[in-house]
Formats: sequence, C-alpha cells, structure tokens
Amino acid sequence: MNNNPYTAVCFGEILWDILPDARLPGGAPMNVAYHLNHLQVPAAMISRIGNDAPGEELLQFISSRGLDTDYIQKDEVYDTGTVLATLSGNNASYEIIQPVAWDFIQYSMPLQKLVSSAEYFIFGSLVARNERSAQTLFELLESAPYKVLDINLRKPHYEKKVLEYLMQHADILKLNTDELQLLGEWYGLPGGENEQMQVLQERFHLNTIITTRGDRGASVLQNGTYVEHPGFKVQVADTIGSGDAFLAGFISRIILRRGIPEALEFACKMGAFVAGRHGACPTYDPAEVEKAIG
Repeated sequence: MNNNPYTAVCFGEILWDILPDARLPGGAPMNVAYHLNHLQVPAAMISRIGNDAPGEELLQFISSRGLDTDYIQKDEVYDTGTVLATLSGNNASYEIIQPVAWDFIQYSMPLQKLVSSAEYFIFGSLVARNERSAQTLFELLESAPYKVLDINLRKPHYEKKVLEYLMQHADILKLNTDELQLLGEWYGLPGGENEQMQVLQERFHLNTIITTRGDRGASVLQNGTYVEHPGFKVQVADTIGSGDAFLAGFISRIILRRGIPEALEFACKMGAFVAGRHGACPTYDPAEVEKAIG
C-alpha cells in the first residue's frame, strides 16, 4: 500500500540568490516544488542546509509557502548555499558558491522510500557537481519510477560523463537552446532544433525532450512527435525562476493526462507569468495565470 502523500519529489539545491538590491530564496528544484504545490500537485523537497541563520530563514520561507521541510537535512560543517546574481537588463548571471551544504546530501532509506513511492522524481545536473550529493542522486535514481532531468549547465559546475549518466537515466529531459547548442557541439548533432532533439532522444532513450527558447516559447519532442509553441509576450520583471515555473506547469498538465500541446501551452503561460513578477516564487492563485496570460 502506498502511503506517500506526494505525487512528485524534487531533489537538489536550496539557497539564497543574492541580488544587487535583494536576497531571495532560490534553487531550481525548490522553485519547481513550490509551483507544483501551487498547482495542486503535492511535492516534497530533498536538500540540505547549514546549521546557520540563513538556513533557518530558508526553512521558515519554505514552511510559509506550504512545503514540507521533513526531508531537508542540516549540515554541521558547511554553510547554507548562496548564489551571487548579477542582472544585465532582464537577464541574470550567477556565481554559485561552493562547497556548501547542498553539496553533501546524504542517502537514507527514508529518502529511498519517499522517491520510490512518488510518481515523479525531478532533479537537475547542478546538484551532481559534488561527489557526495551525486552519489545520493545516483542511488535514488535506481528506485525512482519516472525521472525528470532539468539540466542546468553553469560553468564550471558540470562534467560531460556525469551529465551523460543522468540523461541515460531520465525519462524527460528539459533544457534550453544554449544547452542544446552545447550538447550539439559535444555530439556533433546535425540540423536544427527538431533534428538535434531527435538524435538526443534516440541516443539516450529519452521519452520526452523539452527545449525552452526564452521569450520565443518552447518545443517538445515525445516519441518522435514534435510540437512547438511561440510563447506569450509579457512585461518582464526578471527571468529568475521562469524556467522552473515552466517545468512545473508542464508536469502538472501531464499528471492530469492532458495532451502535449495543452501541457506545452500551459507551461509557456507559467513561464511568462513568473517572468512578469519579481523573484522565482511569487505568491499567486493558479486562476491568475489563465487570466493574466491571454
């Protein structure tokens, strides 16, 4: 009998984004979990913080947003993660501090049980930059039923062989056009976006590949069928977390057994909606998304 109340489990970094004029809670997996919960998809978060004031503040934020903190570990050696973000226009660049607490997420049987009994296991590549968290991720992947990889290629925080391992174990791969271009250079992928996605799908036996294009929408390749959407135009506040909101929107519609075109359209709405607000985790009612994005 499955007593797990969570449909999805997100694994990886939680941290503070330090902006020139603000400090915001962040980390792609946490952002995805936040939006999934907002969209009525119960999601748990696995991560690690330091035994420090910033870590306690993160726990308070997470609790205030309705996320469970039971699977967020506390580290006695390493500090809570931080990222120094620099904004150029509407775009952000990041200096991701290391080593920090989320580099040392420890494997345990309760985590294995949590992951194996959820429908979706969502993770990124950034958390695999350190051997300890990477090994925990590898062990959890062995028992995860359906795996979603949202790669996050920030130099120098990735290795080709690790990324290949993660792609080999994923069912859904999400990446952006810059990341697709990098993979194209690695593997000599031919043609345009559609053709490159097809080669990746075949090479790594991926069920679904999603490529986001910023304000130009996104495309999905699922089992050989290619669908694209031009996206929605909004007045951008900042782009922090918009890709995470996109992924949460897509998964929420897949869970409802909606078709790929509908899932992709709603994902684009979520990405645009969050880009129009400051920060990765604005407060909102899900009904606002449909009203705000026509």
